[in-house]
Formats: sequence, C-alpha cells, structure tokens
Amino acid sequence: MTASDDARLFAQSAPMLTGLAYRILGSRADAEDAVQDTFLKWQAADRDTIDNPGAWLTTACTRRCIDLLRSAHRTRVDYVGSWLPEPIHTEAAGQPEQQLSLASSLSTAFLLLLERLTPKERAAYLLHEIFDQPYPDVARILDIEEAACRKLVQRARGHVEQAKVRHVTPAEQQDQLLAAFETALSEGRTAPLAALLSEQITLRADGGGKVTALAQALHGRDAVLGFIEQVLHPACRDDRWTFVDLNGSRGVILERAGKIEAAVSFGYDEDDRLRDIFIMRNPDKLARLEAVAIR
Repeated sequence: MTASDDARLFAQSAPMLTGLAYRILGSRADAEDAVQDTFLKWQAADRDTIDNPGAWLTTACTRRCIDLLRSAHRTRVDYVGSWLPEPIHTEAAGQPEQQLSLASSLSTAFLLLLERLTPKERAAYLLHEIFDQPYPDVARILDIEEAACRKLVQRARGHVEQAKVRHVTPAEQQDQLLAAFETALSEGRTAPLAALLSEQITLRADGGGKVTALAQALHGRDAVLGFIEQVLHPACRDDRWTFVDLNGSRGVILERAGKIEAAVSFGYDEDDRLRDIFIMRNPDKLARLEAVAIR
C-alpha cells in the first residue's frame, strides 16, 4: 500500500472520526486533537497487520477519545461556572430522516446528558446507537466482552430515553421561538417568548471564567424571564444577529464591533416548548465557530 493510498483511506474516514470524537468529547478542539493523534498512529502502524483499516481507525480514535475524556473530566470538576459543550455550526445534508438523526445526536442537551455517563458507556452508546456499529465490533473496540458491551449500551440508552433529549422540534416552531427570543433581547418584550416556555425552563451560560457569565443555572419562568429583561436585553439589544444552525438546530450568533460575543442554542421538550437556553460566552469556545461544519 502506497503513502497516497494510506492518506486516501484516512481522508475517507476522517469525517466520521471527527463526528465520533466530537460527540464523545464535547469539544471540537479536543476532537481534532484525537483525530490528529489517530493519524499519527496510523502513519506509524504496520499495514501488514491491519486487515480492516476503517475498523482499525475507529478503534484507535475511540480509545484515544476515552483517554482524553477521562483527563477532561478532572478538568471540568474545577471549571468556573457552568460547563457547556463547544458549539458547532452544522449543515443540513442527506434525507430528512438523516437530518433528524444528525440534529438529535448533536444537540447541546444530548451532549450534556452524555456527560453523566462513564467514558465507556458514552463510547458504547455512540458507536452502537449513532454510528450503527454491531455489538461484537463495539466490544472489540472497547476491549470488553460482548455481554458487558450490551449492558453498557442498555444503561446508557435508559438514561437517554428517560431524559428525552433526542426529541427534534419542527423547524417552523424553532423559527417562531427564535423570533420571540430576538424580540425579548432586542426590544425587552418577553410576552411572546413567555408563551413558548416550558414550566421547567433552564438557562445556562458558559464563560469559562474568562468573561462575565452566570455562575449557576437559572430555573423557572420567572427567573429566566427576569434575567432576560434585566440583564440580557440591556446588554444585547444593539448586537448584530446572525441566525445559523448550531448543533443541529436553529441558533443565533451575537456580534458586537465585529467580534462574536455569544452563541445561543436551545433545547425543547416533547411538547415543542422551550426547555433549555444555552449561552456560550467562553471566547475559547467561540473562536472556532467559523470552522468546517460537523456532520
């Protein structure tokens, strides 16, 4: 196998590896590091011992992600304020059912739910449920028995289904919400937004200790609407709005003086009411929003 063949095989797998790594790690930067590490390991590997390059690459990338995730968990314990996954720009592609699957597996609410799982539960669930890997292959990737692999996926699936975080709200409802949210922040009128809120509405903001942001999540309509009226409206009313798909759903990027100040994404309940507002203000996580979309 020539060097060009090696590069071509890796390039074919790279988008899938990046999508898997991002979902495991919740960070584009860490995902790209994991994929780069996988590439370096691929370059150094003995090709004569590799029967299935795609399976080899998936295994190497997954194991590297698990190592990085364990290290990241220690860091996130000391994180200042709320930790949110790094927002990514996503593009609609493929058939409608594929677009729904993309949206449900990249949403901020889903990625936050994955944070509650062990690294191996997280990887097993993603490999089997999102990337359609059969149980024997997942067990081999994780270096565990198939019966143990099935238990990992079953436990993870139970958490995901109980939380109902893979529900996808119709685009028309998302657009209505965005219009009401813009009215609330730009004009200070919160009545249209209030009509769309779940009783369990929660607002989280991630500043990473680098910029001003909420230290803790806000819960309930009165708290969230009061914060929007008293804090977000005065601060954001003159910002430039760019509507864009973030993590598989409608979102918005707020700019001031040519600089991205925040990226806002949303989560919905099964009645298509707004359940979560996620505000990313950490400049390190905003800096990469113009990079290539993840699928």
